[in-house]
Amino acid sequence: MKSPLPSRVALPSLALVIVDLLLGGRPALGANVELDPPSTPAGYVALLLINEVPFPGERAYVSEEDSKAAMLSVLWVLHCRVADIPPGYTQRQVAAVETRNVIDVMTAGGVRGQVDGFYKGPDDHPVAVPRVHQRVAYLMGLANRGQPGKMVHLLAYARDLARQYFRVGPADKDLFADLRKVGPKPVTGHGYAWMTDARGCDPGGSFVRVPDADQGALGGNRFYTLEKRK
Repeated sequence: MKSPLPSRVALPSLALVIVDLLLGGRPALGANVELDPPSTPAGYVALLLINEVPFPGERAYVSEEDSKAAMLSVLWVLHCRVADIPPGYTQRQVAAVETRNVIDVMTAGGVRGQVDGFYKGPDDHPVAVPRVHQRVAYLMGLANRGQPGKMVHLLAYARDLARQYFRVGPADKDLFADLRKVGPKPVTGHGYAWMTDARGCDPGGSFVRVPDADQGALGGNRFYTLEKRK
């Protein structure tokens, strides 16, 4: 249940020089950080985590910690849609698909589906629209200039979160796991959706907006839990 995200940066043409690294199925190499190929499950998930949060100098950027918390929370949404559907709901109601595969959750609904810009191509392999690769290539170019800094920390964090997920699951606790009420409304806990934190962006239905007091606004996104049914 993710709204289309506007491009967070205006990409200079110079950034396109390294797009082929990301599109070609090879590791994205650099002096300070490298990413796994997006043709691998971990690389594809890392591509999403990077794309969904602001980096230094971009609109909505608050801090390294805020963007890292947003990455972790996005990963938990994907995980919960695969492995922790609450009583009273079917997986298709929550995730628009029936699967035990996190990549299927990401690509459900096509190019403008559950996660905007992430979909399966004609050969049924997961792909992303060019603007996603272009932005990551631009960020990699910045990260690999000079001494390692916040750009490197965020890119490496996304990579390592995704790697660990496919080894042992999410790296840390879901920030919304213990949430049981939003105002007077009983909720299930856990995050089940995220959208751009902007007026008019709301998944509707049984999704319940996590308020600021419960860290519901992270990395320019708003997170949602579910109304308790049973």
